[in-house]
Amino acid sequence: MERSAAPSGEPDPRTEAPSDPLSTARVALAVNGMGTFTWDLSDGLLRYDRGGAAVMGFRPGEFDGRLETLAERMLPVELPAVREQVERALRDRSSFSLYFRVRLPDGELRWTHTQGHVVLDRAGDPARVIGIIRDASQELRAVDQTEELRRVRSERRRQADIVGHVSDTLVPTLTLEDVADALTTDRLMRQIGASGVVLGMVDEGRMRLIGSNGIPEELVRDFHLTPLEARLPLAEASRTREAVFVTSRAHFVSRYPSLEAYAEDFPQTIAAVYLPLIAQDTPIGAVGLTYTDRARFPQDERTVLRALGKVIAQALQRALLYDQEHELAAGLQTAMLPGHLPDSPGLELAARYRPTRSRGGIGGDWYDALLLADGRVGAVIGDVQGHDVTAAAIMGQLRIALRAYAAEGHPPTTVMARASVFLTELDTGRFATCLLAVLDPRTGMTTIVRAGHPDPVLRLTDGGTDWLDVPGGLPLGLTSPEAQPVYPAHETALDPGSTLVLCTDGLIESRTEDIDTGRARLLEALRDGPGGPHELADHLLRAMAPYTGEEDDVALLVLRRPLGRATPAQRLETVVAPNDPEALRAARQDLREALEGWQLGPLADIAVLLTCELVTNALLHTGGDTTLTAQPVRRAGGGRALRLSVSDTSPASPRRRPATEQHTSGRGMLLVEELTSAWGVEPRGTGKTVWCEIPLAVP
Repeated sequence: MERSAAPSGEPDPRTEAPSDPLSTARVALAVNGMGTFTWDLSDGLLRYDRGGAAVMGFRPGEFDGRLETLAERMLPVELPAVREQVERALRDRSSFSLYFRVRLPDGELRWTHTQGHVVLDRAGDPARVIGIIRDASQELRAVDQTEELRRVRSERRRQADIVGHVSDTLVPTLTLEDVADALTTDRLMRQIGASGVVLGMVDEGRMRLIGSNGIPEELVRDFHLTPLEARLPLAEASRTREAVFVTSRAHFVSRYPSLEAYAEDFPQTIAAVYLPLIAQDTPIGAVGLTYTDRARFPQDERTVLRALGKVIAQALQRALLYDQEHELAAGLQTAMLPGHLPDSPGLELAARYRPTRSRGGIGGDWYDALLLADGRVGAVIGDVQGHDVTAAAIMGQLRIALRAYAAEGHPPTTVMARASVFLTELDTGRFATCLLAVLDPRTGMTTIVRAGHPDPVLRLTDGGTDWLDVPGGLPLGLTSPEAQPVYPAHETALDPGSTLVLCTDGLIESRTEDIDTGRARLLEALRDGPGGPHELADHLLRAMAPYTGEEDDVALLVLRRPLGRATPAQRLETVVAPNDPEALRAARQDLREALEGWQLGPLADIAVLLTCELVTNALLHTGGDTTLTAQPVRRAGGGRALRLSVSDTSPASPRRRPATEQHTSGRGMLLVEELTSAWGVEPRGTGKTVWCEIPLAVP
């Protein structure tokens, strides 16, 4: 078989003597997949030795030395970069190092590495380029595998981060609205690399879209509440329980013809995945993610996306349960609270209840208002310990009990004491704070009793505001069933144009601020608020919410005496000093004059006699001042009466003692009992008040 000659006059390394150093070097190069080349710039011909031609895939004598023939073996996409580096080396009269691929006759691609050096002539101009070329396939294959491994690891970290970002975002969500808002934020979309997101819920056989971002508005509008049988991606994913992958705009149109009219708004390179959201083996919705920078979804990424759907499904199911529980709680709360407030001439009322944002959204805060038989209005506000259904149930029972005791005509102190015993006997282990205010709309006279509850706030006609310092007793339910709890009464007058605000501690308390800061802030909000009760109630809730964070329930009751012609208060109040002999006589005279002015002169003798007995008894057994109060009142059972009250500083209650003809005392309380229709003792913050009522004839 005839041997072919070496191309371009190059000696054949296989025929040269082994003792030739040049021949030995060429043999070593060929054995190691390497060769040499010479590029003569004068004629433009490139000459390879046999090893170099083999690297380029040329058979002996096949390569004609033309650069065009060499370019046919190279990849067109890599030619510009090769030419640029060679031309730069010629300009700089330096060397170059190139990696490029050649396509062998059998179609296989081979990586080659060429190193060349520019040789100059005597004038310093480039004359030729010499260098070596070698097969770099094995080397770059290892590099490619390392890069691929690094890329795979990076991609897996990115995919794990996507699930982590979504999980972290959904952890604090409570409601469906929270979930929808969290999944459609720009920040989350950047983290997961999506250009658009849409979230839908299954609602009575339809797909209800509850959130989207990066999706055309008309698309969301037109396909809201579409049937699950519709040929649409979200509906298909939910109906089939399988993820739907779309990889181009044409794929969208062919798979979902109803989207063709909207396709021009899609990028040509759009891709999307629609994941079914399944909870407890029931499809509850679907989520769609769109991308503009990909044309496929590798298998490992599809696995991650399906796991992402499970994370979102869990959050959506949790939100559904929360919303259902919240709806139940809200219904229970609404049933427990009064449906409407009483309509009383001379008094404007407004009430608000705002549940906490904590799980369940239900608590023991409540308010109530009722019209008493004598025309007065009783306003109640309270807070049962806890934020659960039990607290709401106790609240309902306690509210009914307070309303019943007040409607029976008991004084406010007695109403509160009975309510405390009632809660104790329920044996629930819970306690409650409460405040009861009984107001006469005609005169503005108000009696307030407090059981461990925050004080009421008063806004005067001139705009001044202050907390009323009302003495109080223990919260309801903290006394033993055998004990008689004591709740002092506080009396004040509400002038026309004044406003009384009753609230629970959720309006002023915060985890981050002192309670005094909240009290001061409420005074400021009340001072700057509107005049109408309803407008004022809304203003107070808005003004205080940023500071309290809605961490607790809030019950709010606003009572306002409107401006206008006020009914003069028929009330006499005078102080009898213990060491002033003229004080009692002056008090008797003031009482007679007041009764004449009230056209109650016929009652003067009985009223003065009873006053002397009560005041004298107080002066004998206490060392401080005694206050006499007289005023006409409406009786709980109907009709009117003259009410006489004597307040002193002693907590000891008077007793009716038996008295014989030889006793010089002990008949005072017997006279009170015989000459009045009712009498009693009410504790005060600094002592007690003994009162009695003389019935008045109907005019």
